[in-house]
Amino acid sequence: MSESAQPPVAGRTAETTAETTAEIATGYAFEGPALDLGALLWDGDCHPDASIRIPLPVLNRHGLVAGATGTGKTKTLQLIAEQLSSHGVPVFLADIKGDVSGISAPGEDGEKIRERAAQVGQSWAGKGFPCEFYGLGGTGPGIPVRATVTSFGPVLLSRVLQLNRTQEQSLGLIFHYADSKGLELVDLKDLRAVVAFLVSETGKAELKGIGGLSTVTAGVILRALTAFEQEGAGGFFGEPEFDTAELLRTAADGRGIVSVLELPAVQDKPRLFSTFLMWMLADLFHDLPEVGDQEKPKLVFFFDEAHLLFRDASKAFLESITQTVRLIRSKGVGIFFVTQTPKDVPSDVLAQLGNRVQHALRAFTPDDAKALRATVRTFPNSPYDLEEVLTGLGTGEAVVTVLSEKGAPTPVAATRLRAPESLMGPIDAGALDAAVKGSALYGRYAEAVDRESAYEKLTAEQTDAPRQAAPRETRAPRSQEEEPSLAEQVVGSGIFKSLARSIGTQLGREIIRSIFGTARRRR
Repeated sequence: MSESAQPPVAGRTAETTAETTAEIATGYAFEGPALDLGALLWDGDCHPDASIRIPLPVLNRHGLVAGATGTGKTKTLQLIAEQLSSHGVPVFLADIKGDVSGISAPGEDGEKIRERAAQVGQSWAGKGFPCEFYGLGGTGPGIPVRATVTSFGPVLLSRVLQLNRTQEQSLGLIFHYADSKGLELVDLKDLRAVVAFLVSETGKAELKGIGGLSTVTAGVILRALTAFEQEGAGGFFGEPEFDTAELLRTAADGRGIVSVLELPAVQDKPRLFSTFLMWMLADLFHDLPEVGDQEKPKLVFFFDEAHLLFRDASKAFLESITQTVRLIRSKGVGIFFVTQTPKDVPSDVLAQLGNRVQHALRAFTPDDAKALRATVRTFPNSPYDLEEVLTGLGTGEAVVTVLSEKGAPTPVAATRLRAPESLMGPIDAGALDAAVKGSALYGRYAEAVDRESAYEKLTAEQTDAPRQAAPRETRAPRSQEEEPSLAEQVVGSGIFKSLARSIGTQLGREIIRSIFGTARRRR
């Protein structure tokens, strides 16, 4: 028995204990396939015959894994991911600290593992699971994941660049112009070129009819882009763009592939990686058909360090997140937010999270105590003294409540969690590198491609214009009304004739965008 488990409560008899544990266990006795989390804890004792489980069909109803640092959240993710994979469900994990790669290798047997397995009634056997390893823009280990600026969209990019509402609206205007004129924004230099053009003498008239772009706002955007690139973020934008459908694959043996996004090299850029994860979800949302509730989800997406996504976010951005979380469930995708306390997640989003695994919380300060009380209020009524239990849980223990097969909340259950069967730690660098380069996807995404896009087209137009101009003394005079605008010149130029061959959208047709302003792609 763990020393940190809840102590016995005076006055409770063996009979009442048996009744209570039986009542809680009945709430987790599902008929269909389910993931095994662990065994019930009551009055400090572990009951291996009372299994705490999550029905597989409700994993698309989203969830929350929360708890203080060092309480075992990462191992809980690993435990859930392993079982999802075994049931043929693909999984996405963001590896912030670099310690999740071990899911690809068998776990190491030992005394502690055997002790935990005996306590919770687990038949433990070390095994690895099929994995793909990715990295943002080729930074650090992993198959490079890139997005074009066009696909990323103005809303998410404004979030990364920390623009205010007015600047975000101006950036949206810039994207609108680029879309409508066929100026595809592949990387950041394309966006810089369009911004610079729109405040130049020749370009500033282009937006007059729809509000214009002030030189001051353009300067703020350009400076933000420059600082962003100096931080090394330029490589995250470009081609080949990652196809998020890769996350939905299964292995030859039928197990779901665990996609691990390696983020240690960019953990000092939290706003970037949290927003990039949101782009992945938005991109999946665009392309997946409505399927409603199924026997198992198409994908379960773990959103680690979730508080970074919501911190200092605008009201419009939070509304977009809430809408995405609410609607993506019907497309078969489940999202688990991983953070320290439920208060890190806005209430409208928290209300969508039907499955809860709450690890220990600390109450060292008045703010900690307030957060603890707030967390307790988010749980259904239970026979536990949750303030006492949540501060007394040991590593690898949690308070659980999930949705039953009928969609109703299960009883609150303090739980000693099972041990993951894969390696609880990172694999060595050589094995990781071999896994990355041995992937069938490596050749598809490894090398960046810099094709003709907005920067090259605008640069070519500026270079060709003097050579194409007739000598001043022989040119026929034209009135101001007859002089073609730069937009007419650009759209009619030979440079842009190839655009319809190189991109999926027709020349001059504006790209359809989502609730996040991300571009919808045909695959």
